Parts: sequence; C-alpha cells; structure tokens
Amino acid sequence: MIILGIDPGINFIGFGLINYEKKEMSLVDFGCIITPKEDNFTQRLNRIHHEIQKIIEKYKPDEVVMEEIFFNKNTRTALTVSKVSGAIALSIALIGLDLYEYTPLQVKQATVGNGRADKHQVQSMVKILLNLSDIPKPDHAADALAVAICHVHTKY
Repeated sequence: MIILGIDPGINFIGFGLINYEKKEMSLVDFGCIITPKEDNFTQRLNRIHHEIQKIIEKYKPDEVVMEEIFFNKNTRTALTVSKVSGAIALSIALIGLDLYEYTPLQVKQATVGNGRADKHQVQSMVKILLNLSDIPKPDHAADALAVAICHVHTKY
C-alpha cells in the first residue's frame, strides 16, 4: 500500500510517499512543491493543485494523509495555510481519495513516542524507521514522511 503524506504550507508543501507491506515501511519518494513568491495567491493555489494531481497520478497512492496546521502566534499565516490545506483537501477529494489528518502532537507521538519531541528527533526517527542513510531534506519533506509514518502506526 502506498501512502502519501503532505505537510501543507504556502511557500513549501512537503510530500513524502512510503510503501507499507507485510508490516514493513519503505521509502518511495519525497520532495517539495515550491510556489514562487511573485505569484499571487490564486496562482499559487493553482500550482499546488496541479502538482498534487501529478504526484497522485504518478504514484497512485492508496491513502493520503496531511498534518493539521498548528500556529499559536501568527494568525495571518495560520489563515493562509488553512486555505492551502482546504485547497489540497479539495484536490484529493476531486480525485476520489479519502484524506486523513493528524495533529503535530499525534505525529510526534507516533514517530518518536513523545508528543513533545523536537523537530530533529522526529526527523531522526524518520531516517531510522525508513532505513535511510540521511535525514530527508528539506524539512518539509521529512515532516510529510513523518505524517505518513504516523498514519501507519495509528491505523495499522
């Protein structure tokens, strides 16, 4: 089973794909969708939509998961990323896939075993759990893989 994990944002949208078979996880691919800062918001949403569609067409994931946003300081950023998350959710729904969402606390708990783990601890566990030689870069891609791993640990 192929699981697509997504870390939403406006400038960088991380994605990570893992294969889960016979109780084993392995890396399929990871990366980032980058939206140019000079594009307006509508153009950026359009790019995100098309790139998500391309990823889904290429890898044909069985399930899609996304990290829920959490912001405690910048309300404006939270609202913008919420709009992006909604656009991503719509893109996935239009293709006919279900979307699962996990909070940052759930992701940390499922990957590290500690809901207060820091970013580096999560990324190190992604490396270990997927038998990688290095921590995936950029950070957004590692976060997307962590969400996919969280889904496996939570659902299966």
